[in-house]
Amino acid sequence: MSTTPQNLTPTDATEAARLMEQVLYEVKRVVVGQDRFLERVLVALLAQGHLLVEGAPGLAKTLTVKTLARVVQGQFKRIQFTPDLVPADLVGTRIYNQKTGDFGTVLGPVFANLLLADEINRAPAKVQSALLEAMQERQVTIAGESHRLPSPYVVMATQNPIETEGTYPLPEAQVDRFMFKVLVDYPSDEEEFVIAQRVTGAVSGEAPAQANAVTDTAQLARLQAQCRAVYVDPALVQYTVKLVTATRDPKRAGLPELEKQLSYGASPRATISLVEGARALALLRGRAYTLPEDFGDLAADVLRHRLVLSYEALSDGLNSDTLIGQLMARVPLPTKVMEHDKAA
Repeated sequence: MSTTPQNLTPTDATEAARLMEQVLYEVKRVVVGQDRFLERVLVALLAQGHLLVEGAPGLAKTLTVKTLARVVQGQFKRIQFTPDLVPADLVGTRIYNQKTGDFGTVLGPVFANLLLADEINRAPAKVQSALLEAMQERQVTIAGESHRLPSPYVVMATQNPIETEGTYPLPEAQVDRFMFKVLVDYPSDEEEFVIAQRVTGAVSGEAPAQANAVTDTAQLARLQAQCRAVYVDPALVQYTVKLVTATRDPKRAGLPELEKQLSYGASPRATISLVEGARALALLRGRAYTLPEDFGDLAADVLRHRLVLSYEALSDGLNSDTLIGQLMARVPLPTKVMEHDKAA
């Protein structure tokens, strides 16, 4: 039986936003700055999507997921991907028990609520295939037997943009399973100053602050169900379809020059991810309905890893974000004011 509420009231949305604000407050007691990255992590958590994060080492990616798991009282596991990793290291294996004469199943670290796949592009194709099943089906198969993963289940994978030696390109099918690709930048001078103070205790001499639990996985599941009840105006769904299809046929969108720069566009998963992500972002902002800015804020994160640029585009020094900006300028956000906005 579905637990999705039929109608999400403004009061429900306000209470959900207040709870997620408490979650964010506890995380920010430990993590300094990275506001946009933290917002995307919470959106992915509410929308039950997976996150691909690209950033240099030392930017609190691991710390963020570990702290969030403590705040929501979920199970956290971290896997360091290396070239010698095998699927059994990820999902588990069958072990023979000499005393009983039977085979027993030992589950791998993929069984967690929040899984951090560190440097995911360092693992070979067999390991990527095992993780692909876990991400899409939320189950793993060991010796022909399926095992369900815990709920909620969110994978956050990291990539290092600096070092490419000894890395494997991620399969397009797997990249498409990630709801967002978020770029994490270095902190500002002020933020780095606060980081140094907190970690070293240079001024007060106190130990670094610890985050407190403010919710649990059962309540998080209810928030995820509320997220599915957030209203999306048909005009916004139509905008999403136009934007995503424009990546496949730029000429129809009035940008024929992009045809030589895009080898492949985004799949329908991009349309679904943008709608679901906008719902989660609206709930995070205390609304029971989505607005055009929710879609505009998330469009680049949803599309940047799904576009395959041509050799000509790469030789010209272009990147996905540049092409997405041109597409969004040609396919403008709807200007119609939502009826819910008028009522509010």
